[in-house]
Amino acid sequence: MGSIERRQREKEQRREQILNTARELLFKKGIDATSMNQIAKNAELSVGTLYLYFKNKESLFVALQLALLCDKIKEESKKGFTPREKLEKMALAYMDFSEDHRKYFDIMNYFLSSPKILFSARLKARVDKHVNRILSVFEDTLKSGILKNTDDREIRRLAVVFCSNLHGMLQYRPAG
Repeated sequence: MGSIERRQREKEQRREQILNTARELLFKKGIDATSMNQIAKNAELSVGTLYLYFKNKESLFVALQLALLCDKIKEESKKGFTPREKLEKMALAYMDFSEDHRKYFDIMNYFLSSPKILFSARLKARVDKHVNRILSVFEDTLKSGILKNTDDREIRRLAVVFCSNLHGMLQYRPAG
């Protein structure tokens, strides 16, 4: 293995270290009481290094919350036996996420409703990567059921419609 691959692997490990530390602090203190300085200190990194990976606290939490949501949806998709059961479990996981991690969900809403100019191309690419991972879980479930002979573009469109409707419905429920 060459030095380029090793550096890339080390960079990814450092990014995961930052995300894990941020997750831990967020659950202990909440988003408002967590600072980039605290994250850097707990991750045993300099603040400058932290800013090489994330432009600000918001970009870090966007990456973190989408990774958590994706992991939860993937986990729940494995619990259903039929495609319908899998979709139900994934939808419930999305709903649970919006309740259990309300601050993350609020950040996601902020991101979805804000003008593109507020977010860098790099952050947009990270968000798109996680969103595509989430959509692919829904696509795989749709493909395994009644839609198994359907064109991939159509399945993608249906997965987007399903997730969009689910997200939209969560906006209209009373805050608890």
